[in-house]
Amino acid sequence: MPDFFLFLLASLAITIAPGPDNLQVLARGISQGRAAGVAAAAGFAAGVIFHTTLAALGIAAVIKSSPLAFEIIKVAGALYLIWIGFRALRSQGLGTAQAGEPLKLRTVFWQSVLGNMMNPKVTLFFIVFLPQFVDTASGRSAMLQMFMLGAVFMVQAFVVFSAFGLGAAGIGAWLKRRPRVGVWLDRLAGLTFIVLGLRVALFA
Repeated sequence: MPDFFLFLLASLAITIAPGPDNLQVLARGISQGRAAGVAAAAGFAAGVIFHTTLAALGIAAVIKSSPLAFEIIKVAGALYLIWIGFRALRSQGLGTAQAGEPLKLRTVFWQSVLGNMMNPKVTLFFIVFLPQFVDTASGRSAMLQMFMLGAVFMVQAFVVFSAFGLGAAGIGAWLKRRPRVGVWLDRLAGLTFIVLGLRVALFA
């Protein structure tokens, strides 16, 4: 797979930038402790399997039927990533997260899985993000490559979210004292996706 480290960098940027998933992990960790934070992290990371499967099956079918259509999807996806980047640059940073009532760890996990699966924006993101790193000239199955990329994304998401869950109390207090940090994290993610989108749009 080409540009593995670019994929990992982009994945880390979007995972670390304040958003609904990591804010909920923080909120659960603060309200119920480290175990609940890690359970939520595992749930959100596991939800990636669903989005990767949808993206892999759909894109593999497109490649098989029309390589030209795949290139069009890549360029359209690049433009979408640039748009995501500009939105992140204009973000006001960290929002507020609701902790909710204490729940059993199993419930926290499955609630996080379902919350991730039912977010259509995540599915759309995976459909346009993963194909940017598929090398159709390598001779390897595009579907297999996308599942491998999805697995990498899932692992790094679990590691990052678990860190949030384990350090929830400290991280939450630190962010409250430094509200601008969320803005700069969003800007980092925004620049990453703009660069990635421009690279694909200009050199695809």
